[in-house]
Amino acid sequence: MSTSEIQLKERIKELTCLYEVSSIIGNVELDLIEETLQAVAHSLKKAFQYPENTFVDFIIDTISVSSGDYFPNDLKIQSDIKIFNKIQGELVVRLHNSDAEEINFLNEEQLLLDNVALKVGNLLERIEIQKNQTALKRQMERADRLSILGEITAGIAHELNTPLASILGFAELLKSDLDSDKKASDDLQKIIDNAIYSREVVKKLMFFACEMPQEMKHINIVPILKNAINLLDATFRKEQVKYLVKIDAEELWLRADSIQLTQIIFNLLINAIYFSPKDGLVTIEVYKKKKQIVLKIYDEGKGFDLENLDKVFQPFFTTKPTGDGSGLGLSVVHGIVASHKGTISAENNIKKGAIFTVTLPEN
Repeated sequence: MSTSEIQLKERIKELTCLYEVSSIIGNVELDLIEETLQAVAHSLKKAFQYPENTFVDFIIDTISVSSGDYFPNDLKIQSDIKIFNKIQGELVVRLHNSDAEEINFLNEEQLLLDNVALKVGNLLERIEIQKNQTALKRQMERADRLSILGEITAGIAHELNTPLASILGFAELLKSDLDSDKKASDDLQKIIDNAIYSREVVKKLMFFACEMPQEMKHINIVPILKNAINLLDATFRKEQVKYLVKIDAEELWLRADSIQLTQIIFNLLINAIYFSPKDGLVTIEVYKKKKQIVLKIYDEGKGFDLENLDKVFQPFFTTKPTGDGSGLGLSVVHGIVASHKGTISAENNIKKGAIFTVTLPEN
């Protein structure tokens, strides 16, 4: 076979490889990236002059695909894999140079490698975009659900407020008229107590729906946080839970309602204490980030089941046993944070437990 025929044959192999690679990565699924890279490596191996002696390796972040073992005398060419113009890995082709004959790479094979690396980089960029779009879609769907829940909750709260006020008012009038009848008076007191409890539930519903009036002032979160921790010190000791406070500075100012800010801190700390094991540690961290104040509360409990993460801030959702909670505490916190134009998120800690992150604007 003449030299020109050999060269033509190699060019055909390279073009066939590029066509195959384009086909392989054209409609890849997110969860099949490793299998896709293996298919690309197989196609690339066939395109080289000595396929039996050629080995292809992808090294990308946590993904590693190799088509063969390393040998000391291997020749090597490589090309960087860039994702959004940043080098995130490399594509390496090794040629096992046996003692029987001296073989080497063709110049065109480096060009082929660069081409395939570019295509793989484009694929990984596309996957990153899809992941971000999926995450954004989930966030928007969750925000929509919470918004609808907020509207329904506000309606329920308003509808319940009027009859509860009437029950409470008439029960108190009757009680004053029946002071001489102890049994009737005791029964009326039960009605009053339950009406007051119901009114508090409605108030929490209104907090979730951002319907409570606010007194917004320029305040320092540090003394409010310290005061809340001091008030809960006895609870920490009673439940045998330790706490650690990390404060970035002695003055961290933001515009907020001090009572509602205290309620955020209280609810999150009580929740952390409840789920902490004995001798567990609750870490409270507050710091400034750009023009925002960030409050983080870590616990060492069992964390969240993945299917419950999206439900954490929904009213009446709770993982506590019946009678231990109404499922309104975290929804109230969400409502207050939203009314302050802030954000709150819940996630599992890498080690153990859960992390709640509240971000509030300075102004």
